Amino acid sequence: MQLKAKLILLISLVICVSYGITFYRTSSFQENLVVEQATRQAKMLFNQIRLTRQWVSDHNGLFFVKAPGVESNPFLEQGEIQDSQGNWLVKRNPAMVTRELSVYAAREGMGQFNVTSLKPVNSDNAPDSFERRSLEKFAAGAVEAIEIEQIEGNYRLRYMAPLRVDFQCLSCHDKQGYALGDIRGGMNVTVPMNWAYAEINANNWMLLGIALATIIIVSLSIYLLFNLLVAKRLKQLARTMDRYPEKSFDDHWPNTEINDEIGILNKHFRELCDRFETSQQELDRAREQVFQNEKQAALGRLVAGISHEINNPLGGMQNCIQTMQKNMDQPELQQRYLVLLAQGVERIKKTVQQLLNIGRKEPLEVKDGDIDQVIRECSELACMGQRHIKIDLQLKVDQIVTTGIEALRQVIVNLVGNAVQAIGKQDGVIRVCSCLEDNTIQITITDNGSGINPDHLDKIFEPFFTTKEVGAGTGLGLSVSHSLIKRLGGEIKVENCSGGGCCFSLKVPILIAET
Repeated sequence: MQLKAKLILLISLVICVSYGITFYRTSSFQENLVVEQATRQAKMLFNQIRLTRQWVSDHNGLFFVKAPGVESNPFLEQGEIQDSQGNWLVKRNPAMVTRELSVYAAREGMGQFNVTSLKPVNSDNAPDSFERRSLEKFAAGAVEAIEIEQIEGNYRLRYMAPLRVDFQCLSCHDKQGYALGDIRGGMNVTVPMNWAYAEINANNWMLLGIALATIIIVSLSIYLLFNLLVAKRLKQLARTMDRYPEKSFDDHWPNTEINDEIGILNKHFRELCDRFETSQQELDRAREQVFQNEKQAALGRLVAGISHEINNPLGGMQNCIQTMQKNMDQPELQQRYLVLLAQGVERIKKTVQQLLNIGRKEPLEVKDGDIDQVIRECSELACMGQRHIKIDLQLKVDQIVTTGIEALRQVIVNLVGNAVQAIGKQDGVIRVCSCLEDNTIQITITDNGSGINPDHLDKIFEPFFTTKEVGAGTGLGLSVSHSLIKRLGGEIKVENCSGGGCCFSLKVPILIAET
């Protein structure tokens, strides 16, 4: 997953959690606020009804002209009286006034209220479950009771407070055993709450919409800003890293003048590249010096055999000259010895030329050459003075190719020279084979020497690793050979032979030279 996707998801998650907490707190706060407002409304209505009841009680009830729908209360003593004009009047006590006002209020959708008691005179005023629980709480000392009920999907708030017996109440309730200050019951006020919860739901949906819109806007903003300020510049830096060091970036280097984290990263990368290029130049110089030093070391190892090969013709030539000086008057002898002198000079010239070829610089210069001839020259040079070693050449390239000729010359001299040292003083055979397959030169150099310790097979190409005695080797020959082959795009492997000795295998890609 990309960094920008992780960042957007993380920030969206943080926003969701933050909005979720805010949503929960706001929704709870709304509900508590609405419930508190409805409770205040219920208390106001309760007090209004209580004062109305008090007013009715203080005036010993209300009397109305008896008519259809205005009947007398059978639970009241002297529920009917007749005035001086002969009209029958019916009495309304506080309980009946409360009940009739509740009917009018319910008709207008303003809620309901009623008076109840654990010992009701009228069975119609018997308490329901909420009222009974509340009356029991009042008996235990509670001053009010509040509950939210949901009945058939409708919400309502129920508020109930106790009604105490005062002096005016004793005229009707003393027969029930109440004393002044006793709780004779309670009045319940029911306020509809559907409107409140509808507003809460509407607000919740509005908050949810705001949260979703905020998440989308913030995520989109982060996406655009991240692409502009981070992703685009990081991609440019990544492309620069991928193309380095094959291409120059003088005209397309990432901007290092912006003083932010990515600008600083660009600056440090450029400084790193500069240091790398400087180190690479120093390494190239050091590697070239190592190549030349190893050439000189290889030449030094060949001096003994080569000096013998040069001294032999020189000795013969010296004898020829002395004989010619003593027999100046014999033209036939002079002519025969001149031929021998010419053969000796040619032999010395050939040996010196081989040495010069080994000492050439620029080992990775790609040019045309005869690989088979290079192998012959290097094998003969490395084995000079080693009469006990037979060279078996099986060379099948047999054409001019284009590759690092001088590099291969140095590698073959190193490998054949190592084979000579591995054979030592005993009779031995060095077999060198070459062939061309799929535009790749394949060369194998096999000897019947002592072979390589299996524990050393994975270390022999490391610089300065050697199993020879001190002064007998630099430990760089195989390392340099490995480096040269790799730089030519090829590979070099080594393995021990089953019958003794070891075999080095070379594979080097080439170009077919035009004839």
